[in-house]
Amino acid sequence: MIVKFSTGYGQLTMHGDAALALLRAMGHTGTVPGAILAADLPEALARLERVIAESGDSNPSATPPTDGRDDEDEAEREPVVTLRKRALPLQDMLRTAIARDSDLMWERA
Repeated sequence: MIVKFSTGYGQLTMHGDAALALLRAMGHTGTVPGAILAADLPEALARLERVIAESGDSNPSATPPTDGRDDEDEAEREPVVTLRKRALPLQDMLRTAIARDSDLMWERA
């Protein structure tokens, strides 16, 4: 599943697993489609930032498996993208929405 976030000032597309994790971090149930009103976005952003800060740079679901491959195969693996890094575009979108008093909506893309 792909989730498209949108405000009156932009759109952001994200893979479903990461999107749902970020929605839950903001205090939402993670249902798609959904929305958060402009008045509630500061609290949602604060929750998201608190969860991200508490989790550090780790993202257990993105930890690469140790399956006994040799070092050459390890070098060919794609780098792990933490939830903290995945949250950056959404955090920027939320800040812009807050500054411009816009709601946040999301749906399946």
